[in-house]
Amino acid sequence: MLRPEKMCRVSVTGSKRVMDDAIEAAHELDVLHITEYDGSWDGFEPGDPVEGADEASDQLVTVRSLKSILDVDTEDAGPTRLVTDEALAEELEEIRTEVTELDDRRDDLRDDLREVEDRIGTMEPFVTLGIDLDLLGGYDTLAVEVGEGDADEIETALGDSELDDYELFGEGDVVAVFARAEAGELQDALVGATFSALAVPEGDGDPGEYLEELNHRKQQLESKLDTVEGELEELRLDYAGFLLAAEEKLAIEVQKAEAPLTFATTENAFIAEGWIPNEEYGEFERAIESAVGEAIDVEKLEIAEYDGDGHVHSHEEVDGEGGDGGDALGETVEKPTAEDKEERQPQETVADGGTPSATAGARTDGGVVTMGDSSPPVIQDNPAPARPFEALVEVVNRPKYGEFDPTVFFFLSFPAFYGFMIGDVGYGIIYTLLGYGLYSKASGDVLKSLGGVTMWAGGFTMLFGFLYGEIFGLLTISDVVWPALGLESAPIHKGLKPQYGEYAIAWLAISLLAGVAHLSVGWTLDFVENLSHGLWDAITESGSWLLMMFGLWAWVFSGANGAAPDFLYTAEQGIFAGNPFPFGFAGLPPLDLFTLPVVNAPFSAWLVVFLVGFGLLALADPIELVEFLNVFVNVLSYTRLAAVLLAKAGMAFVVNLLFFGVYVDSAGGWHFGLGGMPTLPEGGGTVMFHGYEVTSILFPGLMHAGIAGIVGGLLVLVLGHVLVLVLGVTSAGLQGVRLEYVEFFGKFFEGGGTKYTPFGYDRSHTTDD
Repeated sequence: MLRPEKMCRVSVTGSKRVMDDAIEAAHELDVLHITEYDGSWDGFEPGDPVEGADEASDQLVTVRSLKSILDVDTEDAGPTRLVTDEALAEELEEIRTEVTELDDRRDDLRDDLREVEDRIGTMEPFVTLGIDLDLLGGYDTLAVEVGEGDADEIETALGDSELDDYELFGEGDVVAVFARAEAGELQDALVGATFSALAVPEGDGDPGEYLEELNHRKQQLESKLDTVEGELEELRLDYAGFLLAAEEKLAIEVQKAEAPLTFATTENAFIAEGWIPNEEYGEFERAIESAVGEAIDVEKLEIAEYDGDGHVHSHEEVDGEGGDGGDALGETVEKPTAEDKEERQPQETVADGGTPSATAGARTDGGVVTMGDSSPPVIQDNPAPARPFEALVEVVNRPKYGEFDPTVFFFLSFPAFYGFMIGDVGYGIIYTLLGYGLYSKASGDVLKSLGGVTMWAGGFTMLFGFLYGEIFGLLTISDVVWPALGLESAPIHKGLKPQYGEYAIAWLAISLLAGVAHLSVGWTLDFVENLSHGLWDAITESGSWLLMMFGLWAWVFSGANGAAPDFLYTAEQGIFAGNPFPFGFAGLPPLDLFTLPVVNAPFSAWLVVFLVGFGLLALADPIELVEFLNVFVNVLSYTRLAAVLLAKAGMAFVVNLLFFGVYVDSAGGWHFGLGGMPTLPEGGGTVMFHGYEVTSILFPGLMHAGIAGIVGGLLVLVLGHVLVLVLGVTSAGLQGVRLEYVEFFGKFFEGGGTKYTPFGYDRSHTTDD
């Protein structure tokens, strides 16, 4: 669960006369992640595509082009179908001819329409001006400029110029200037004014008539374009299913035809290697040998083990599990041995028998030479409830094969953080419904995953909302449901109201403790991964951080020599005392050892733990000492949980305050005016209202201010809660994700794993029966 599925490297060796059968069988199984041959073996070359690969590739390009033209979507597929080669050859060319012709007509019409629209845009200012087009040019002694600008500024600019004889005509912001001058002189005179010159369209007569003709031409082109697009839409409905099925068939054919490019081949034989889940090997071997016969040899080369760096650091010895290809291959095929490899490329031999990098060519493992890729692909192995969170993990990176997959920890902590921060039954219901809608309706895997994450976040929001006793910021559950269950009110509170103010401080302490626990898991996972390098490396590289964190925060929770806030280490209860939970916790014992002579302050044994961790870190990597305060800063970062909790509670409270109003009782309790608002005696005093002795009114509420107040108040109520709902995602969601990515993942997770892409195809539009 915390590791990816265990993979094994397999080799398939056989005669070229059975290569097509082997490819077909492997493709049908859809489990082999093929390793591409790197050309490093003497006497072996990458294979050639199967005959017909180019033709299938060309047809696939044609099909995808037609899909794009017709805007075909997978929802247009219809039932699965069998597409034969004959049908593909005959129908595809007919469809291509018909669709291409219509698409060319559509392009021509669109070009003509754009040209007409441009001409209409050019003509409209001249229609506004109202001067015939033939009067705006063609003079021997007059210069004419037409454009858009400020007539008054233009008049002033012309008056200030050296032009003596000119005339200005304007309508709206369109101006025509006639001057007895050269064209350049008139243009120079207009430089100082707000004026944008327009090119005079070709033609003569009234521009309004031209505009009518252009608009008529536009209508004709739009009608023709609608007709062509309608015909294309009919073709889309007619051919969508065929094109999707043809694309799938051709994609499968191309995939099979190009597979030999990744094989190592000789004149008469081939070798293919790849990775499959170890538990699938038996079925893979039986299926290949059953489909091909004795002319094939399937061999398990190694079973990849894990290490903390995500590499294969060892392999299980596998002795001849495959069949004996022997004489059936048509020639003797011998893979290069480790000794051959060392003799040919001694610089790539690893002295300790380990694995050289993938770029170093073929590698040696226990005498077995394999193709250049040394990293197994990653298949994440998480329980079904946690799988939606894999998409959020992959936002950072895919886990490496040998490191812990943080998905389960993300699943266990993020929804709890989110629910703790929002904690409202009403909001939780909406989040859950939105998540379900996204999960059930979205077509992409990422959106489906986000829907699943949203449902989990909504569920925990409801859970914490029930514990807080709130629904849309109202304490209805606390005042009605929990008393019906035998309790005076909800078991916990957000701490926004004065009578529950101690909770606000307590949540800060609990956020810090949550941070210590969360980071402890992260560094513990790092400790386990570093054990592959040795116990001492694990202690110095990971245990050092754990010791520093525990030592520092134990010292803080013991009082920090009087520097820590009282609520962290006292058991006092009451308003703002910081300890609403009657657990009797009075902080950790200070364990003072001696008094420091210079500062005259006690030195705690907890600081000894911190210093031991500090020293171990110095032994591991002194450069990391500059980050030793991370054990303090990272934990403090978790106080954002309490901060968002109080911020969102405050926003919901204000929204409800404005609509329902709030009155205060003699004990300092706040109550929304759901059942009306009390009327206090003039001149001060108290009044009994719904069992409470009311002393003051914080706000009377728009709900109690007549029809206009109710209408305006409902708008405030709805928009206010929508705002809180949206900001819950952007604040609680982003802050929760940040704690996971930055604080937690950074302790043990690097990522960079290879995606598992098995050789095969999940058919959805075709059938081979």
